[in-house]
Amino acid sequence: MGYDGDPVKNIYRILDANLNRAREGLRVVEEVCRFVLKDKKLTLSAKKLRGDLSKIIGGAEDWKTLIKARKALKDVGRKLYTRSEGRRVKVKDIFTANIKRSQEAVRCLEEFSKMINPDLGKKFKAVRFKLYEIEKRGLRSLLLF
Repeated sequence: MGYDGDPVKNIYRILDANLNRAREGLRVVEEVCRFVLKDKKLTLSAKKLRGDLSKIIGGAEDWKTLIKARKALKDVGRKLYTRSEGRRVKVKDIFTANIKRSQEAVRCLEEFSKMINPDLGKKFKAVRFKLYEIEKRGLRSLLLF
């Protein structure tokens, strides 16, 4: 399987995959904040950020474009699984893996969205910096936990 020759469609696939990755990671972070840390403020921060990611993408037509570009079963990365992904020892490990996952995904969203709409990059950058703050606050609490 090689390059399919449609750069715009590939950009939408990248956006779709990373939006899903960022939101999934944030959902796990939210659950740690809610059920382990029992931190209402941090839980709401994570939940709001998930919603912010959806709002940045826009309306139903924008979502439809992303979903149409999706090729999950043909994704060459879908079966890749690293050793570190297969094992978590502490809740801190789960939190750290998922906040980092979200940060990295949002960085991809920031970079690739600029090819479609440069203003989106600024919005994703703002989300990324909010993720850094959630990471700091969450790890501080988990290390004390």
